[in-house]
Amino acid sequence: MENKIAVIAIIISDTTAVETVNSLLHEYRDCVIGRMGLPYREKSVNIISVVMDATQEKINGLSGKLGMLSGVTSKVLTAK
Repeated sequence: MENKIAVIAIIISDTTAVETVNSLLHEYRDCVIGRMGLPYREKSVNIISVVMDATQEKINGLSGKLGMLSGVTSKVLTAK
C-alpha cells in the first residue's frame, strides 16, 4: 500500500481521556511526523493536530480508535 500524508484533528473535551490519547499516539509514533497540542482552558478542551505519513489503513485505524473514546472527536484530512 502507498503511504499518504494526513492531518488528524483531535478535540478532547473530557480530560480523563488525555492519557489514553497520548498512549495511542505513542503506539503510532513510527508514522507520526509531528504533533501540536493546544490547551484551550476557557472552553475546557484540548486540541491536538497530528501529521502522519502512513498507509490509509493506519491513518484510519488511529482516527477510528480515537473516535471511539468518550469525550474525544477526531477527523482526518488526507493529501491527494
